[in-house]
Amino acid sequence: MNKPNLWSVLLAAICIGFILYALVNNYIIDPRAEQFLSHKTGLKRELYLPVWLNVMYVHVAFACIAMASGLLNFSNRLLENKRKLHRLNGYVYVVSVFLVVLTSGYMAPYATGGKGSSMGFNALNIIWPLFTITALVQIRKKRIARHRNWMIRSYAFCFTNMVIHLLTFAGQQGFGLDYVTGYTYGVYGSIVLLLLIPELIIRAGTAPKDVQRRFQNR
Repeated sequence: MNKPNLWSVLLAAICIGFILYALVNNYIIDPRAEQFLSHKTGLKRELYLPVWLNVMYVHVAFACIAMASGLLNFSNRLLENKRKLHRLNGYVYVVSVFLVVLTSGYMAPYATGGKGSSMGFNALNIIWPLFTITALVQIRKKRIARHRNWMIRSYAFCFTNMVIHLLTFAGQQGFGLDYVTGYTYGVYGSIVLLLLIPELIIRAGTAPKDVQRRFQNR
């Protein structure tokens, strides 16, 4: 039986911790997003709070599902012993990604930082589903290694919100930026990092090397 390595355990811990934080913060501690909305000033479009909040709830829920289902599908044990579940869970991930992108598309015009941030989110809303569809096409064509690599690229964008807020915090604390400016830089910084880090992982060969063999045994 394969034991999970340190990086797998660390990734799982980060994902579980972030999912719990997102659910508790958005549904229990601040269900009306008052703290986050306090930074949205000078909006060019009127924000209809009840609609925005409902969209935000759907967005957060499916972002958490995408992160959880993606994490689960990187499990070699699931791939080896529960192949149908792996496949079904993959479709759950794809649907979740598109629902996250759809709701993000609604919220993008109201993004903190105005048009600059909105353009960044619109770019993310193109890149993430494109990578996800590419991964789906690759597995349909039985290109296992390419499927794995595109899934790594796609899954990285599950951490968009986390990276944006980390970069925003770094901008505030390290460079004295105000929240709105730091957030805007955080949006674009997250795009760069989430494109770069998967490539480093793929090139370093840290992705499971036995994935292709396991798929071919289906």
